[in-house]
Amino acid sequence: MNKYNITIGMEVHVELNTASKMFCGCKNGMGLEKEPNKNICPVCTGQPGALPVPNKQAIEFVVKAGLALNCHIAEESKFDRKNYFYPDLPKGYQISQHDQPICQNGFLEFDLKDKGKQPEMKKVRIHRIHLEEDTGKLIHPKGSNETLVDFNRACVPLMELVTEADIKSAAEAKKFCEELQLLFRYIGISPADMEKGQMRCEANVSLYETGKDPLSGTKVELKNLNSFKAVERGIEYETKRQAEMLDRGEKIAQETRGWDESKGKTFLQREKEEAHDYRYFPEPDILPFKFENTYIERLREKLPELPSEKRKRFADQFGLKRENADVLVANKKIGDFFENVSSELENWMSEEGHEFNDEGKKKLYRLAVNYIITELTRMLSENNVLMKDLKITPENFAELIKIVYEGEINSSAAQTVLSEMFVSGADPSHVIEEKNLGQTSDEGELDSIVNTVLSNNPGPAEDFKNGKENAMKFLMGQVMSETKGKANPQIIRKLLRKKLK
Repeated sequence: MNKYNITIGMEVHVELNTASKMFCGCKNGMGLEKEPNKNICPVCTGQPGALPVPNKQAIEFVVKAGLALNCHIAEESKFDRKNYFYPDLPKGYQISQHDQPICQNGFLEFDLKDKGKQPEMKKVRIHRIHLEEDTGKLIHPKGSNETLVDFNRACVPLMELVTEADIKSAAEAKKFCEELQLLFRYIGISPADMEKGQMRCEANVSLYETGKDPLSGTKVELKNLNSFKAVERGIEYETKRQAEMLDRGEKIAQETRGWDESKGKTFLQREKEEAHDYRYFPEPDILPFKFENTYIERLREKLPELPSEKRKRFADQFGLKRENADVLVANKKIGDFFENVSSELENWMSEEGHEFNDEGKKKLYRLAVNYIITELTRMLSENNVLMKDLKITPENFAELIKIVYEGEINSSAAQTVLSEMFVSGADPSHVIEEKNLGQTSDEGELDSIVNTVLSNNPGPAEDFKNGKENAMKFLMGQVMSETKGKANPQIIRKLLRKKLK
């Protein structure tokens, strides 16, 4: 691709999780109702004389999204009619926003690098965010020539975000959409589940020759990208298709293309419309509205900690590695569980008789994170259990971490205890006592066992004296076997080295 460079702009539609629809009082089921045409009324089915009333919460959600994405919030805004006919658009026009969107000129900054690598920050500018109503849904029954229309989704509040053409690869586009979904979930405006159609991504892809104007290429809109994987694969295919056409001297047409996941290729849907094709004009049934600064600032104060802010805090406050912070931030419920565990650990460290410097505290936090990410998440996945159904309390999990940290049980026993806690929700101390898993740290008791092991294994003992470090692992294993895994590894190692000098 050295001959050509790629320019990508994204259009992202997000259904807002309000109680009612955008311009009527019907329940907002976000189009997921099993019974067709259940939540409908004269307004959302476009009956003559029915008047729309804007949803205040939907407008508030868009303002919150704009603030979280560093946008300028308009002092004045309005709704417009976007005129086009489609079978699932009952009015024959869509109430949307044209020249006075609620939000403009923002940006989203995110890390392009994979976990464990040095960060490489990417900034994608947000051109605008506006509010409109969703359409209905067409259903094509198998084995039938009929097309059915379900209007449950009609008039569901739909937020549209449009970026500048700042994205330079399919991988960047995928990461942008992933970070956007995470942000929407954090601020609570939508589940933004792509598989359920709550978040729908479209890419505007164009190629230009190296050294020429980045905007000199012809824009092709790519639809039907129903997963992050589809976003990446669709753009990769479209990039290759356009490059091959340019190499053959063919002209790229401005058009809308769909993505066929099963075939792994794009296909022509229609020629691309321009804004004037929609014949926009101000919506006559809805008055323009203004945003006062006090209203905007009140919503700004309500914003929760955003994903980027939480990643930085986890690194600074708890000394977490970047890849671990990413995991906790990506799954908010697991991140919240860790914070509750860390609060319990902080209380323990502040008790009289405990002395922890900053590095000691971070070591304890990192131990907790390792058990959460490696063991707890594995158990959740293998047993198909959600975090909300987890029986282990943060208090009991923190107690287990304290027990491991102080060397009362070894890592093998800790996994046994955690497995029992996962099933029953029991207190770790109770499990340790019941299963007799406590670790032996008495040097006098272990000394005789070490002597027996050395007496029975003269070869490995001599190998260690001759500089073979692996022999130590064998001897430690023998001691652990003799003690049924209950011996403190640090004490064993200390005794062995003392006797093998």
